[in-house]
Amino acid sequence: MSYELLFSPMKIGGCEIKNRIVMPPMLMGFANLDGTPTEQLINYYEERAKGGTGLIMTEITRVNDLTGSGAFAQLSVSHDYHIKPLSRLAERIHLHGAKIFVQLHHPGRQNVGLLVGTVPMSIKFEKLTRGIYSKLLYKITPTVGSYLIKNNIVPPSAAPSACESAYFARGHVRALTHREIKQLEQQFISGAVRVKKAGCDGVELHSAHGYLLQQFLSPVTNRRTDEYGGTLENRMRFILNIIHGIKEKCGSDFPVAVRLSVDECYEMIGQPGKGYTLKDGVEIAKILEQNGVDAIDVSSAGYDTFNYWLEPVSFEPGWRKYMAKAVKEAVSVPVLAANLIRSPEQAQKQIEEGDQDFVSLGRPHIADPHWAKKAQNGGNIRRCICCLNCIESMQENAYIGSHGECSLNPFVGRENEKLIKNGNNRRVAVVGAGPAGLTCAYILAERGFKVTVFEKNNKPGGQLLLASAPPEKDKTAWAIEDMVKQCEIDGVEIKLGTPATVENIIALRPAAVICASGADPIKPKFPGDYDESFVCTFEDILTGKIKFENKKIALIGSGLTGLETAQALTENKNSVTIVEMADEIAPGAWMQHKDDIVPKLEKAGTVFMTGEKLTEIGRGFVKTENVHSSSQTKIDCDAVVLALGSRPHKSIVKELTNAGLNPISIGDCTKTGKIADATKGAYVAATRLIDEVIV
Repeated sequence: MSYELLFSPMKIGGCEIKNRIVMPPMLMGFANLDGTPTEQLINYYEERAKGGTGLIMTEITRVNDLTGSGAFAQLSVSHDYHIKPLSRLAERIHLHGAKIFVQLHHPGRQNVGLLVGTVPMSIKFEKLTRGIYSKLLYKITPTVGSYLIKNNIVPPSAAPSACESAYFARGHVRALTHREIKQLEQQFISGAVRVKKAGCDGVELHSAHGYLLQQFLSPVTNRRTDEYGGTLENRMRFILNIIHGIKEKCGSDFPVAVRLSVDECYEMIGQPGKGYTLKDGVEIAKILEQNGVDAIDVSSAGYDTFNYWLEPVSFEPGWRKYMAKAVKEAVSVPVLAANLIRSPEQAQKQIEEGDQDFVSLGRPHIADPHWAKKAQNGGNIRRCICCLNCIESMQENAYIGSHGECSLNPFVGRENEKLIKNGNNRRVAVVGAGPAGLTCAYILAERGFKVTVFEKNNKPGGQLLLASAPPEKDKTAWAIEDMVKQCEIDGVEIKLGTPATVENIIALRPAAVICASGADPIKPKFPGDYDESFVCTFEDILTGKIKFENKKIALIGSGLTGLETAQALTENKNSVTIVEMADEIAPGAWMQHKDDIVPKLEKAGTVFMTGEKLTEIGRGFVKTENVHSSSQTKIDCDAVVLALGSRPHKSIVKELTNAGLNPISIGDCTKTGKIADATKGAYVAATRLIDEVIV
């Protein structure tokens, strides 16, 4: 397909965008402490411009250092010294025919209290110590900072009104004073002026996802009794004053877009009547247009309803396009929207059908910076599988001075690192066609090595096959398809149904061997009198090797794999009791995954037993012991399913080592982990470790 409409130009205000593809704002954590862009940040955005994107929106960019910092390593336009560094970013984007808008932002009640008041101090100390301060900051923050946040020994975040804290952000919330509101209006306006002076093409006001501008719009967070609260007209006063001020200072031809949550989505989490709905959101969009806004960037929800703006894998592509369509039918300015778009076909169709004018591809641009060019030229797009590792890793790494990562794109943050193509057709054997093996294989092939992959199963994918097996997780299999296709493009030979042996690897006479042999489910022997057939593992269930229907199942372990296995069991009308030794379900798992799956399991009647240790398996029952009270519980069941994790499969590693082949081990066969751990290890092996092995 040619996707003519997708690649046709369109204007936002007076700014012409070469196509309808937008990279929307996503904080990744590449900036300096003082809010200036690092070379790494510029490389990151420039790679997406090189990839054919029409419009790039920067990450959330602060206008206020005191109460408005969303992260330490965040862009800023709070001072004039930000203008020149920002102009470097604009110049690099413009080199490739793309346009750049800067998203102006304040977190409001969704701020992390640790950041309130500390950023100005951090900027000063960083300059005084010439970089020593940041090293100390990122050394102590994971422990000291986490302790302060957990125990709420931090300043309150600032919001329109004193209200309950935002889910996930936690902490106390105080009301902004009238004077502070006026100051913030001017800070947003001054920030836009600096954006224009830097040579950028426009600004976007972030009035979505529960941040400050949206907090003024919402009756949940705006309970003010002055001219900024009460009626919709009053609740919109803050953002309208900012829009009018920007237009006055920057000129009517300087584009101003607004990213707007048009529905707070409280009804979707079982709280109807709370917040505002799509009907209200459409009315807000109409008023924004009447007040000079040049585009509406339609989004939804906030931190309280996290999964309805940043979806996990279970959500269907395009599920919220009706929101954008409702806005488009009500306004005449261009409508941008993300709408969980995952293919050029879907993007083209949603524009054709009048859902929107521009497609915003957030996580797809992290996964594949060349999405646009590949869509236009028929390349192999690395599809986002909505695993949420980008936001999870960004949040975790923010405390240590690092950045967000992508499970499928290990080149994120390494855009300036070019592959050294010195393979010279030398052979490399790769054991295992899981995410680690396949990623390593295609990178090595792109470096010029001749790669053969041995896979004992008749299907490639490794642990990804299990990850894509539970209900609503089928999109995870996209990763396998895309990796295999890339291997085929790069000339990798994949031998399915062919276990790696010392003999068949030696027969290749490889210059190096990569071992990505994966992991096996943990299946310990428990005390008790029972048949082995009474106990199986999550792998047996997810592969379909063992099927239960209308049975009572005791499932041991509530990690994400355990929860997904439970969902698969409940789909077949089994009654499931989950036994977890920790005091919470899925300890350590990213909250969005739990928020997605636990309500579904509860609806299916799943019983959760936390703080319980499995002590005995009998014929038709299991016994558990409470880790706190030592009380005993007997659970009658027809079968026991173990979801206790996996253990690295190292036998082939030992065999290859004993044969003198000195394999490089990557992925789960070294240490079990996430998809991102596998692909990151594969990148390191394919770009660095192999050069140490091959002389």
